[in-house]
Formats: sequence, structure tokens, C-alpha cells
Amino acid sequence: MQTRIPCVIMRGGTSRGPYFLGHDLPRDAATRDAVLLAAMGSPHQLQVDGIGGTWNQTSKVAIVSRATEPGIDVDYLFAQVAVDRPIVDTRPNCGNMLAGVGPFAIEAGLVRAADPTTTVRIRNRNTGALVEALVQTPGGHVTYEGDAAIPGVDGTAAPIELRFRKVAGAKTGKLFPTGDRREAIDGVAVSLIDCAMPMMLLEAASVGADVTATPAALDADRDMFARIEALRLEAGRRMGLGDVRDSVIPKVGLLGRSDAATLAVRYLTPHETHKTLAVTGGIAIASAARLTGTLAHAMAHQHDGPVRIAHPAGVLEVLLELDGDHGVAWAGVMRTARRILEGTLFVPRDVWAGHDTARQAAE
Repeated sequence: MQTRIPCVIMRGGTSRGPYFLGHDLPRDAATRDAVLLAAMGSPHQLQVDGIGGTWNQTSKVAIVSRATEPGIDVDYLFAQVAVDRPIVDTRPNCGNMLAGVGPFAIEAGLVRAADPTTTVRIRNRNTGALVEALVQTPGGHVTYEGDAAIPGVDGTAAPIELRFRKVAGAKTGKLFPTGDRREAIDGVAVSLIDCAMPMMLLEAASVGADVTATPAALDADRDMFARIEALRLEAGRRMGLGDVRDSVIPKVGLLGRSDAATLAVRYLTPHETHKTLAVTGGIAIASAARLTGTLAHAMAHQHDGPVRIAHPAGVLEVLLELDGDHGVAWAGVMRTARRILEGTLFVPRDVWAGHDTARQAAE
């Protein structure tokens, strides 16, 4: 006999994973994490005993609950489940999975839909960030069909506008946690920024990387990744994040100049190269590109309009409103999402017996 858990699988932006209602999962974090590992089939490179997709973009979980905070509709907790290690990291946010939170919350009955659009106010519990999601709801029903296209996803879908507020210092409390906009680690120039996502930004060429290379080509250079990881561990210490060996933050952005965009970027997650670009990472990079004194600003092609970041699958556009040269008032991106499957997930009973063991024993 196994424990049954209601579950919806959705694509959010360029990521995919299960979406759960908070009350359907264990209340204590340790048991919850054990359930998520079992659900995804980790640790195993193929995640063959679960529903994980064998790499970080498809080994993600969204947990959504009705908010109790005035003016907020739902709480969203993101979990990055390691593929080949028994680790569940709830320290970062994920802006791609966030794209599915609004539609999921509406269809779960947590938010009443309006016509033709519905604004869902979301509190990200990983970082405390407030996000507004504008969801297309013609006739009071979520639609996933539309003409919006995003790099990294085939076809078109209904647009979901995400506006991130209070993103500066989301994890560390400071936009530039060390107090410097540019510094050196082991002789390599970096900018350490915390804006929607804590990140270490560095010029790709400074570690022998080609910012135009494919993710597969970069991932094949394990000596380069080992050097970057040594820099990242020191960056985490300087940013006040402690020992980050078992954490995915800070993420890493390899920067390069671009004539066709503001910057060219390869985003490390951090132990492999993202095939596109995370929304939260894009916000951090875009903010750094507009704030003077950073490595990104020095390398960026400055222009009016949104910051355009070239990545392996295309270009991510980020709208920004700065608070002078000292902070970020808000950042906006456009994403899409799709509901793929809904049903019952099973996890071994020795992992979690469930909320109502008596009822389940009778089944």
C-alpha cells in the first residue's frame, strides 16, 4: 500500500514539475523533503522511480497555499530537487515555475477568476518576494491558448505577465551583499548581486569559457566547472550564505559582450549549464547591467527599453524600473505555462503514511 497525494504536472516557462497544494503535503520540512525526493525519484541519474525529468529544469516542485497575509492571494514555495543527490533546496526562487502558480491557484479554487484577466498576488516564501501574475481568464476561465512565444518552448500560448517587486536583497537582505559592486576572487573579477536570485557574475573569458558555446560544450569542460565552483564557494561565504556546497545558490552567470543584445550570457545552475535562462537569474543580470560600477554594466551594450539577454535558446527581455542607481523598484517578464496532467501521485508508505492513516488503511 502506498500513500496517495493529489498532484498537477505543469510546464511553467521553460521548466516543468509537479504542483501541490500545501495542505496535501507533510507539515514538517524533513518529511516533506523525503516525500519530494521519493516523488521525483531522487537520487538517481534517470529518476526512474519517480516523475522527475532527469535534469535540473525538470526536477522542480511548486507548493501553493492560500495566503493569510492581507493583500496576498497565495503563498508559493519552490523546491529544487537534486537529480543524483538526496538534496531538496528551498533557498532559491524559480521564476519559470512561478509562471504556473497563477493558473494553478485559479483552477484549484484559491483565487476567483475575473474576465478577461485575473491578477494573482503571490508571496514567494523562499525569498519573501512579492510577485503579481496577470493570467488570461476570458469568461472567468483560465486559457492556455494564445499567440505568445518564449525562447526554449515550441509553439505559442497565452501570455502570463510577471511583475516582481521588492527583489533587491531577496535572500541576503542587500542588493550587493559584500558592499562592493565589483571585486576579485582568486584574481577573477566578479560582481556579487542579490536581486531575485543571489548570483556571482563574471566574464566568461576570465575562466576560459566561450559565451557563445552550447551548454553541452561548456558542460564537457569539467576542469572549468571545478574552478568556477571554487570561486562560487568563496562567493557564497562572502555573501553571507555560509557553506553552499549543497546549495544551488549563488547561481553563476558567465557574461559576454553582444552587438545584438544588451549582454550574452550562459547561466550555470550551478553544476551544469542552463539550456535557456532562469527568470530570476535574468532579473539579477539585467539589474546588474543597468547599475553602474558592476562588471555587467561595464560589459553591457546600453540602450533604451528592456534589457535583452541573449542565451542559448534566444533572448529574454526584462523590464526594469530602477530606484535611482541604488536599487530596483520592480522587474517584469513575460512567460507562458501549460497544465499537462492532473491525478494522484503515489509515494511509498514508509516515506510518509499520509495525513489520514486510518482512512488509507481502510482503502
